Amino acid sequence: MRSDARQNRERVLAAARAEFAAHGGQVSLNAVARRAGVGPGTLYRHFPTLPDLLVAIVRDDVDALCAHGRELLGDPSPGAALRSWLRELAAHATAMRGLVATELLAAEHGTALTDCHTAIEETGGALLARAERAAGRTEPIPITDVLIAVSAMAWASEHGPPDDEGRLDRLLALVTAGLP
Repeated sequence: MRSDARQNRERVLAAARAEFAAHGGQVSLNAVARRAGVGPGTLYRHFPTLPDLLVAIVRDDVDALCAHGRELLGDPSPGAALRSWLRELAAHATAMRGLVATELLAAEHGTALTDCHTAIEETGGALLARAERAAGRTEPIPITDVLIAVSAMAWASEHGPPDDEGRLDRLLALVTAGLP
């Protein structure tokens, strides 16, 4: 990809993140193009549909989240590493009014989302297993249960009072209290 095309793509992704954070699923591609300072044709060449744009954003975020999770596998405190990663996961889930974005994607891009979900499960599973081993836990906790709880907590946090900035962390502390 030429450098100008890559820069346009990055501007579009940054603009789309801001639009989705502000408006959830009520975003138009034209609004994204305006915010990015590119013409609609430029946006449509990179992302022909709104779900294509969402998939690109989600995939980039999940790749970064999982890369950081793999780095945390070397952290000297497995339990703290797991909690830190789950905090990042919760923030990711709320970043663009996450459930709205996921619902928009589900029908058309199921495979791409399945790949993202699998990567999250694998990374979280490795962090959880390491924390359980370090704590001497013999009965494993299914990572799917942890992910469901964190997703529910992120949703609740997102739909709470907008001026309650500590809600996400309080809810996460409750959800992770039983983890090693």
